[in-house]
Amino acid sequence: MKTASPFLELEDTPRVDVSFEGTTLRLPVGANLAASLLAAGVEVFRHTPVSGAPRAPFCMMGACFECLVEVDGIARQACMIDVTEGLKVTRAHGREAQNDAS
Repeated sequence: MKTASPFLELEDTPRVDVSFEGTTLRLPVGANLAASLLAAGVEVFRHTPVSGAPRAPFCMMGACFECLVEVDGIARQACMIDVTEGLKVTRAHGREAQNDAS
């Protein structure tokens, strides 16, 4: 039986550059994007369109859409994506985009 935490294994995983909101993050290749962003300190993935409330991953299995981000310009659930070299990730557009258009 394995006794060490599985999270410690991430330390030995090769890392690649991923852009989040224009900031380069070194994330473990092949790891879950939502979990990797959380581990890198990203606390807000998007804002709700109506109230502008901040949102972050909740279910981590693709059911809730709280981790919605834009990956290379396409809205995607971060919990359903693996980290690969060169991803360009931005917050999904919500209330702030609506306010900019006004």
